[in-house]
Amino acid sequence: MSNHAHESHPQIMARLKRAHGHLAKVIAMLEGQAPCSDVAQQLFAVEKAVTNAKRALIHDHIEHCLSSDDDGSGIEEFKAITKYL
Repeated sequence: MSNHAHESHPQIMARLKRAHGHLAKVIAMLEGQAPCSDVAQQLFAVEKAVTNAKRALIHDHIEHCLSSDDDGSGIEEFKAITKYL
C-alpha cells in the first residue's frame, strides 16, 4: 500500500472543504427553518461534492498506486477499494 501524498490531494481537499461549507449551510438553514426544498437543494450539493471527491480519490488511487504495483498486489487493492464505490 502506498502512503505518499498525491498531486490530486489538494484538489480533493478543496472539494471536501466546499462540501463542508455546503453542509454548514444546511445546518444553518435547518436552524433558521428554511423551506424544505431549499434545504434539499443544499443537501444535494453536499452529496454531489462528496461523491466527486470520492471519485477523484479512487481514480487517483487506481492511476497512481495500482498501476505502479510490481508485486501483483494491485488486484487485491483494487478489490478492497471497490467496496467504497
